Amino acid sequence: MKKKRAVITGVHAWVPDYVLTNQELETMVETNDEWITTRTGIKERRILKGEGQGTSVIGTEAVKGLLEKTNTDPEEIDLIICATVTPDMLFPATANIIADKVGAKNSYSFDISAACSGFLYALSIGSQFIENGVHKKVIVIGADKMSSIVNYEDRTTCIIFGDGGGAVLLEPTEEDYGIMDALLHTDGSGADYLHMRAGGSRKPATLETVRNREHYVFQEGSTVFKFAVTNMAEVSARIMAKNNLTGDDIAWLVPHQANKRIIDATANRMGIGPEKVMLNIEKYGNTTAGTLPLCLWDYESQLKKGDNLVLAAFGGGFTWGAVYLKWGYDPK
Repeated sequence: MKKKRAVITGVHAWVPDYVLTNQELETMVETNDEWITTRTGIKERRILKGEGQGTSVIGTEAVKGLLEKTNTDPEEIDLIICATVTPDMLFPATANIIADKVGAKNSYSFDISAACSGFLYALSIGSQFIENGVHKKVIVIGADKMSSIVNYEDRTTCIIFGDGGGAVLLEPTEEDYGIMDALLHTDGSGADYLHMRAGGSRKPATLETVRNREHYVFQEGSTVFKFAVTNMAEVSARIMAKNNLTGDDIAWLVPHQANKRIIDATANRMGIGPEKVMLNIEKYGNTTAGTLPLCLWDYESQLKKGDNLVLAAFGGGFTWGAVYLKWGYDPK
């Protein structure tokens, strides 16, 4: 009996209309376009504006587009997993809200929180339900409204993050395509260097925590950069070696879009040239769990059935990992 795999049969993404450029940031904090571009590769990022607009808006639009383009009835969906660190609220899960908004009445749903590696974690979890024969249609979402937790008076973080996300549909196949392997890691000691201080059970929200701006992203940039460069590059090289792949075998590296220098280091470690690297950081910035599906969506028309892809990410926690997959369909 052939091994059953989970294959991506469709991808869609969504970003807000509002564009926050480097030039606009120059009017908000002491920075400039050249400084931002040189250090990060970012030119602009999208921001979700409006009262009562949460991450579920991003996820809902992505899933609606996904269902339409794959001609999938929402009532056929068995499970929805949403990777996010900016849920609409602590509970219910943002995935539950999305499921309701898209009419996925027969699915159950839950969120996972693994920062920028969240989509990789969710993809690995979702694939298990397909491979084990439990479900036939699983939607995996990666989405974040980072503008909700970014301090626009802190030039070290506000230049980096944007809002957006995407979703993929996983279905079973007995062909040699789909999710082939995953290497996922955490190191909880990294919490000291990248976190949000208040708002959880350890330090609930108070007037003092709000005044002290403790509900925003805190990042010790140099330490995070060093960990990210080392671990994202290393795990990508390891998953290639484990599966007997060389740079020539890889069609695309799909890297988390946090910093172009980290992306370049990962590609160099894998032995692949820039022509094989998905890159859209210049127009979206770091959308945390949203970067990987946004890349797949942007490059979907260039992907061919059987292409070897390595998805790699590094995030707060610390979390990091790589997924090796074979693309399952030709451009439509």
